[in-house]
Amino acid sequence: MTPGPPPAPAPILAAGCVLWRRPHPGGELEVCLVHRPKYDDWSHPKGKLKPGEDPLAGAVREVAEETGLTCTPGPRLPTAHYVVRGRPKQVHYWAAEAGEGTFTPNSEVDAIIWLPPDEARARLTQARDRELLDALLALLPQPRPFP
Repeated sequence: MTPGPPPAPAPILAAGCVLWRRPHPGGELEVCLVHRPKYDDWSHPKGKLKPGEDPLAGAVREVAEETGLTCTPGPRLPTAHYVVRGRPKQVHYWAAEAGEGTFTPNSEVDAIIWLPPDEARARLTQARDRELLDALLALLPQPRPFP
């Protein structure tokens, strides 16, 4: 009997959040982006899950580690699927409202920036991150200007 093809590599499991805030009640929505110097890109806070870690718990942990902020997770957003160095990766995402905290630059994330959605869309490096931003915007009510 001839051996079959080798088993597919296990996916890399990760989680993150599309982090948002309204700095003033009824004010304009802002989205937090993180800059990763290793890749020189702008994205949403995310990272690999620890063995056995619940994806939502991992997403909240990654927000805290990468931004220094607490967050209140909300609705689930689409899961991103892509390949990294020949291995499939799944990143589970949630919408999350930013809480308290202070950002401290580190080797993994050297800057964060808060931007209105249109500016965030232009700054995001990957198309899949723009799709997540669109999913967040579809969920959140947008304030209407006074007539």
